[in-house]
Amino acid sequence: MSRVLLFGGSGFLGRHVRAALAGEATLVCPRRAECDLVDVALPDLAALVRQARPTAVVNCTGRLGGSDHELVRAHTLVTAKLVEAVALAAPRARLVRLGSAGEYGRPPYGRPVRESDPAEPVGGYGLSHLSATRLVELAVAAGRLDAVVLRVFNPIGPGLPEESVLGRAARLLRDALARGGPEIALGPLDAYRDLVDVRDVALAVRAAVRLPSVPDPVLNVGSGSAVRIREAVRMLAAVAGFSGAVTEAAPAPGAARTADVPWMCADVSSAARALGWAPSYDLADTVKAIWSEATGPAHAPLPKE
Repeated sequence: MSRVLLFGGSGFLGRHVRAALAGEATLVCPRRAECDLVDVALPDLAALVRQARPTAVVNCTGRLGGSDHELVRAHTLVTAKLVEAVALAAPRARLVRLGSAGEYGRPPYGRPVRESDPAEPVGGYGLSHLSATRLVELAVAAGRLDAVVLRVFNPIGPGLPEESVLGRAARLLRDALARGGPEIALGPLDAYRDLVDVRDVALAVRAAVRLPSVPDPVLNVGSGSAVRIREAVRMLAAVAGFSGAVTEAAPAPGAARTADVPWMCADVSSAARALGWAPSYDLADTVKAIWSEATGPAHAPLPKE
């Protein structure tokens, strides 16, 4: 059985990755209080890696927002430390990093983006991820590391955080239904995005951990389809039974990451060839799962005012 050192195992992506790996790998999942990748010193990180004796190291940590300095620390510098620590303390282990579609910037409208397409981020978020990916690619090319970057598009699903448009929409719908509100307000919903189920992302990670070798250092992980965000919100409102209005006035959290990108869709053929992986969850079922968890036992009904 493989041994996987998993960072960020309690986050949105990480908890699904943890579930996908459970039962077929021995998992070592340091809590943030035990090892904060942003602040940990390289010798201490190397010691942790050495003690874990992993066959794979998976990093699911990161930030959705913040200053450029915070984003570079969370993505670029963390990756630099992980590359050094794994190469030093577990040179035969595979490093699996979760990257972002934001690395591509603004791809041609209407055509799924391929890993070979230009990567030209439009902001600090995408640039910090791209810089981290380049560090991994250089280490692989130099023969220092066995590693792969899974370039994750827009992950959605159970436990979706409110920093995302659909996560915020779920919270607003829940509140509006509890209080009898006639409308919810979101930011502009014109953009097309590749909405991939987080459970499919977790299965891609599992495949990257399982395989004896992964020939490509960067692989897209998406649904392979572009969906207008307005349509996804409409689907969520229908599942919730909300018949009120959805206005597009208030700025959406995280909008600065992708405000200048009207279209994004992944070509996932490379991941299919390299990992034997393909997206399996239907968007309608994913939206139902988002709403089911958003209204589960952890969310007691709000009192009407």
